[in-house]
Amino acid sequence: MSLSFVAAWLAVMFPLVFSPGPANVVFAASGAQLGVKRSLPLMAGIDLVFVLKSLLVGFGLGAVMQEYPQCYSIMRTAGACYLFYLGYCFFRPALSRETAQPKVLGFRDGLIIQLLNAKGWIMVVLMFSLFGAQGEDATERALWLAAMLALLNVCTHLAWIAAGAVLVKGLAGGLGQQVQAFLFGGGLIVVGVWLLLG
Repeated sequence: MSLSFVAAWLAVMFPLVFSPGPANVVFAASGAQLGVKRSLPLMAGIDLVFVLKSLLVGFGLGAVMQEYPQCYSIMRTAGACYLFYLGYCFFRPALSRETAQPKVLGFRDGLIIQLLNAKGWIMVVLMFSLFGAQGEDATERALWLAAMLALLNVCTHLAWIAAGAVLVKGLAGGLGQQVQAFLFGGGLIVVGVWLLLG
């Protein structure tokens, strides 16, 4: 794999992976709520599904999904509904003045979020459409692309979690917790609406 190939891949994939989307907003919210270490199970769930998506698309599922674009619509709608649910879970304690903490997102939530993340599926299909190989090199290229995307995801997702953890330090106390609930719950709902309109 040449340096120019990696540079071209990064030029396309870094903005896609780093941009705000369902997973990244959830990472920031989890980092703010739980900190970096306790957000790792969520990250493991999301990134495991990302690796599986990459392998499935790299070895042929991408062609099937392009053949049936309604799959994206179904995933987008289901993913938006799940984000609305998570946003509500963040809002609920702030609205009812409960002392209970918002929903703690874990490994299972990560699996669900990424399985229903239409942006993630489109990103992987786009990556293989632009950078995948045909013929003898196809298997090796698919494995390289999946590994490169996994590494980029882990670095990017840790950055989003850490950013959320840093943000929460400036929002301590009762009012700060309400601001967090509205900020992150609202962020999830906005991303859900964006998915439905996209």
